[in-house]
Amino acid sequence: MSSERADAWQGIGWLEADWPAPMSVRAGTTLRRPGQSQAPYAHFNLALHVDDDAATVLANRAALKSYLHLPAEPFWLEQVHGVHVVEAAAGQSGIVQADAAYSHTPGKVCVVMTADCLPVLFCNRAGSTVAAAHAGWRGLADGILEATLARAGLVPADTLAWLGPGIGATVYEVGEEVRQVFIQQPMHDESAFVPHGPGKLLMDMYGLARQRLNALGVSAVFGGEYCSYTQATQFYSYRRDGKTGRMASLIWIDKVTGE
Repeated sequence: MSSERADAWQGIGWLEADWPAPMSVRAGTTLRRPGQSQAPYAHFNLALHVDDDAATVLANRAALKSYLHLPAEPFWLEQVHGVHVVEAAAGQSGIVQADAAYSHTPGKVCVVMTADCLPVLFCNRAGSTVAAAHAGWRGLADGILEATLARAGLVPADTLAWLGPGIGATVYEVGEEVRQVFIQQPMHDESAFVPHGPGKLLMDMYGLARQRLNALGVSAVFGGEYCSYTQATQFYSYRRDGKTGRMASLIWIDKVTGE
């Protein structure tokens, strides 16, 4: 990461996407501190749907916009663990039920919120298209990544993907029924599952996402080294804490390119 880009991300808890995206593309994930939310949402909760104080959440969102010099209010979604994908547009933020958003327009900020589910950010090599997808295990199995690529018009061979912080393979316990959902699909194999007691397995969601993206023809896949569950000071985790906040993963095209 260049010193110029590093200087741009000071002031809030922010994990910049570590990938070779064009400089016109800005992307990353918020961390859980600093911020104004009180326990159990401490501190930088950005979700209005988790019963945190609304005024505090809006203050955190305002801080996010200010510190990152966002060109517009992020296009917040009402996520439903589905496969609906929408274009980030003005005047609809917060009322659209979808689990991914895309944009071809500089200045439109795509965003998804997570606390164990996998945020996946996309851009093309030209930096003219960006997208953000929310991939829980059900959405991943049902095709949210495929739907995002198709709806955004991203050509797989020309696409970069960054896997943001999600629950890690050493702690994500699932039942046999979840394994069956995935291994019945031809792009997946047994390597993403490890037995973990009677009827239980540990599932590698990062590995499943990579398998799926590779099968689609997306070979430039980055990220996937964090764990929202075990890295408690950095990330929210619904499985760990139950009542908790949400991180936001954002991607946008700068209005002024090439900086």
